Amino acid sequence: MRYLSEEDRELASRFLFLSMAILVIEKDIHTIEQGSFKIKEPYMELLRKMAHKAKSERRYLRGIMKSRQLDVMLLSKNESFSSYLFVSGGHEEKRNYFNPAIRKHVETIMYELMRKVLQPSEGKLASSGMEDLP
Repeated sequence: MRYLSEEDRELASRFLFLSMAILVIEKDIHTIEQGSFKIKEPYMELLRKMAHKAKSERRYLRGIMKSRQLDVMLLSKNESFSSYLFVSGGHEEKRNYFNPAIRKHVETIMYELMRKVLQPSEGKLASSGMEDLP
């Protein structure tokens, strides 16, 4: 039975998957730092900007969730499914997610973050004097 509004459900889901994306980005940063990349900095800069953008959005979402008394808690997890409890103003709703579907949501958010942080820098190459390179 559904007790949360569609808006609250979407808000809590976005918060949940965004939090997971932040964990993945932070783990990737650590992996690159420890890895044997020849040139690490471009990857590190991209991931740091993505983490910053994601944390800013999560902070904003957390504020909205707090004002609506909305919370998300992990109930259980196994190889196939993860169960979360969404709580809003005394109403509770259990949500079960297929783990590969969670992965797809997180991947989509990571692509979205990547596009957002790369968008402002589209003109940088041309203005750096590199436009004559093949």
